[in-house]
Amino acid sequence: MVRFGGIAQKIFGSSNERRIRSYRPRVEAINALENELQALSDEALAARTDDFRKQLADGAKLDDLLVPAFATVREAARRVIGLRPFDVQLIGGMILHENSISEMKTGEGKTLVATLPVYLNALEGKGVHVVTVNDYLATRDADWMGKVYNFLGMTTATIVHGMDDEQRRDAYACDITYATNNELGFDYLRDNMKLERGQMVQRGHNYAIVDEVDSILIDEARTPLIISGPLDDRSDLYNTIDAYIPLLDESDYEIDEKQRSATFTEEGTEKLEGMLKEAGLLKGEALYDVDNVTVVHHVNNALKAHKLFTRDKDYIVRNGEIVIIDEFTGRMMPGRRYSEGQHQALEAKEKVDIQPENQTLASITFQNYFRMYSKLAGMTGTASTEAEEFGNIYGLNVVEVPTNLPIQRLDEDDEVYRTVEEKYDAIVSEIRDASGRGQPVLVGTTSIEKSELLAERLRNSGVEGFQVLNARYHEQEALIIAQAGAPGTVTIATNMAGRGTDIQLGGNVDMRISQELENIDDENERKTKEEAIRKEVQTLKEKALAAGGLYVLATERHESRRIDNQLRGRSGRQGDPGRSKFFLSLQDDLMRIFGSDRMDGMLKKLGLKEGEAIVHPWINKALERAQKKVEARNFDVRKNLLKFDDVMNDQRKVIFEQRLELMDAEDIGETTADMRQDVVEAVVARNIPERAYAEQWDLEGLKQETEKFLNLDVPVDEWAAEEGIAEDDIRERLSAEAERAAADRAERFGPEVMSYVEKSIILQTLDHLWREHLVNLDHLRSVIGFRGMAQRDPLQEYKAEAFELFQSLLANLRETVTAQLMRVELVREAADAPEPTPPEHMEGHHIDATTGLDEFAEPDERGGGLALAPAQSRVVPAEERDPNNPESWGKVGRNEPCPCGSGKKYKHCHGSFS
Repeated sequence: MVRFGGIAQKIFGSSNERRIRSYRPRVEAINALENELQALSDEALAARTDDFRKQLADGAKLDDLLVPAFATVREAARRVIGLRPFDVQLIGGMILHENSISEMKTGEGKTLVATLPVYLNALEGKGVHVVTVNDYLATRDADWMGKVYNFLGMTTATIVHGMDDEQRRDAYACDITYATNNELGFDYLRDNMKLERGQMVQRGHNYAIVDEVDSILIDEARTPLIISGPLDDRSDLYNTIDAYIPLLDESDYEIDEKQRSATFTEEGTEKLEGMLKEAGLLKGEALYDVDNVTVVHHVNNALKAHKLFTRDKDYIVRNGEIVIIDEFTGRMMPGRRYSEGQHQALEAKEKVDIQPENQTLASITFQNYFRMYSKLAGMTGTASTEAEEFGNIYGLNVVEVPTNLPIQRLDEDDEVYRTVEEKYDAIVSEIRDASGRGQPVLVGTTSIEKSELLAERLRNSGVEGFQVLNARYHEQEALIIAQAGAPGTVTIATNMAGRGTDIQLGGNVDMRISQELENIDDENERKTKEEAIRKEVQTLKEKALAAGGLYVLATERHESRRIDNQLRGRSGRQGDPGRSKFFLSLQDDLMRIFGSDRMDGMLKKLGLKEGEAIVHPWINKALERAQKKVEARNFDVRKNLLKFDDVMNDQRKVIFEQRLELMDAEDIGETTADMRQDVVEAVVARNIPERAYAEQWDLEGLKQETEKFLNLDVPVDEWAAEEGIAEDDIRERLSAEAERAAADRAERFGPEVMSYVEKSIILQTLDHLWREHLVNLDHLRSVIGFRGMAQRDPLQEYKAEAFELFQSLLANLRETVTAQLMRVELVREAADAPEPTPPEHMEGHHIDATTGLDEFAEPDERGGGLALAPAQSRVVPAEERDPNNPESWGKVGRNEPCPCGSGKKYKHCHGSFS
């Protein structure tokens, strides 16, 4: 039976091919302008930018300007950086302009492609963000492509780690801003902790192009960005709750050692409720009421500390500190701490000093950050395998752009060995053979540890001169990967290392020139040496081509096909020949997960000898099916996480929008008056139930709450004794008294000072309560999964209880702000008051989803971990640096003159890699 879909596709082409064809007329229109633009002077070409802006001001749309704008950028790039975008690159640029992902193979020039839609969209003057995976690529791309933008009269800037707020504000004000996803996300979070609009650095989210979009929007999006700060001391609470756990019997809790979980039984819950009520720690009657999520979190941690963590096995007590023991190696891990209060629970159990835990001050996932952009696009070499996720989460279509020249790379079938030892023996032999005949080899490994293990095997086998590419130092990474195409070179890398840098056969000529001729000022000498380098690289390229091009040799399959495709795609750029092969063993992680025991038995029966491999296309297909299953599972996990985060995101948007409105308002007296009225109504409603008789009124409670929230001493007893008094009368009198007291205070302060005081108090109170709310949501999230055991949907339960917590936050905000404003007194003139500042000692965190390690926990070569405040302490003015004391230099830019006075750039002097 012949399927109609297959026939239609043969006749009309796939949807991707049809879309590519739809761009051809505009490509031809751009090409038709080429001769006309080549005839223009530099000044006339640059002047087209002002002309385009005028057309936009007169009502033209960006789409109307696409053809002339793209043609202008193409000509500018040809003149300024010597690169003329190919027709397929023009198509890639159109895809990026249309809110889609442009999938272009490695070496097809994605960095240049971005200049086309970036220039077009920057004409609106709203700012364009180009997002990269690390600071090195952001700086490199901005310097390189910035020459084109500057030629055309546009401003360009880069945001990197270590810049202060003023530098960041200036960078965001430029037409085009290059930055990493982390810097953009953290700036957004910090902006929404500022107390004045003028302190904010970002100016909106108009259009972003995400480079390596699969890495940023999928791999890194599995975990949120978090800014945290120290929490108030809660030692008493930990110690109080810890004292209750030894009082419980075995029937009061259930332990599941396999799942590492501990839960209370019904009897245990009742017993705990009684003890906690007696201590005054419980709000309401039940432990699991929404108001008690923090207490539930603490008692669960205390139970785990006593029943799941064993001293001298899971941790030791040394010098009054709890030190974690690694369960795999048995080694101590000083400095590492369990998160979410678990470490503090252990400290309470062992009666040592309890260190303050960190509190989440602000957080956001990359999914929700990038969905704020009015227009979003992305580019990568591998996105089609995740097309469903890009469509569902971000509304982005993936379009595959054909290569400029046909791909000549040979992708061989996988070789499968029985054991890891046999596999590594075959790999070492293959590397020695390929390198011996002058073929450059890129060896892909799944982790840093495995790359070092293979390097040790190569040394022991007598193979020397190879490079191990470590993804910790991005600039060094780019230098190594740029020369990985030289004949006979062996480069061992993790699968993700070196993204964004081309592997050119013979080596990267531009990078060699910039490195080797950097300190040569004589123009003639420089020209002579540059010519010699170009000739040498061309000779090396011919040797590498003759040997078969780059050989990508992978030591294992990744659970994602996309990562494997990225590695393969390093070979065969721009029509070069190449080769790729995967070496596997039945003991590899992916093979073990999908039943390699059965296959091992079968291979033994078939008589597979030691050192022999099985090679067949069916194995490739079976592995792809296994990878698809893992990808589908991972997608479901990310989708489920996002559903929970969307609940917080909706609340985050409300709070952040409210903050902006408050900061922008000249006078918020009406807002505080509404809050005051709401508090009066809430106080009356709590103490005078609707339709209740006067003798049922809680007059004592009403008097206490009136004093607590409104700072008023009113004769409610006398009012209640009056004939025919009703609750409405009480409410009106209270309201009138509150308004009179507020008006008196405003008159004493004066309108300007009162407005300043109101704004400061409401913003600081809102921030404080929002942080507490984030902690409560974290605690709620950690226990909500148990609702599934009662056949209730945890997500729906989370939504309902998160809404209750949010309503409670708003009620607390009204009461706290009103109580403070009714008591505030003027101590000094507002002009003498210190500038409002966000909390100090903030830290940024982003957990790597694959390793579980915090990306910012350890210093890197660019100036340390991400301690977010005060940023200025890392940038020291040149006149304050002591040339003989490197500790006084602070953060030094890689391309700055070295502060020691040598005359060299910092990266070639004190900042060079050892």
